[in-house]
Amino acid sequence: MATAPRFWRENPSRYNLVGVECHNCGRHFFPPRSICPVCHRKSVGKMEKVKLKGEGKIFSLTEVQESPEEISMQKPYVLAMVELVEGARVSGQVIDCDACDLEIGTPVRVTLRKLSEEGPSGIIHYGYKFVPLKEKAP
Repeated sequence: MATAPRFWRENPSRYNLVGVECHNCGRHFFPPRSICPVCHRKSVGKMEKVKLKGEGKIFSLTEVQESPEEISMQKPYVLAMVELVEGARVSGQVIDCDACDLEIGTPVRVTLRKLSEEGPSGIIHYGYKFVPLKEKAP
């Protein structure tokens, strides 16, 4: 039986940015799904898991002023919809920058960071966030 920390470490979507590619239309999606939202029934059996590169550009963003108690020390913080080079759109927090330095089209890459923890000696939850890149995204 897998322990909770092992379960979370081995979750490929959360820690490895694993999505799917539809072999009917060629589009990529995250999180993984079994049926393409574009092709619908034509995609059954044609969805293949793929590791996404984790690089892209900001498609949309907002600065959050209020937050849950667990992340209140981080506010304000930036949430963005990132369009990855494969075409999938992923939402996530943008870190290690000032909100005023970000704009639509800013290149970013994914990084693994601590999201929260359950009490001082509880389970630590990790996940992906985005950091801005100096160079242009492909």
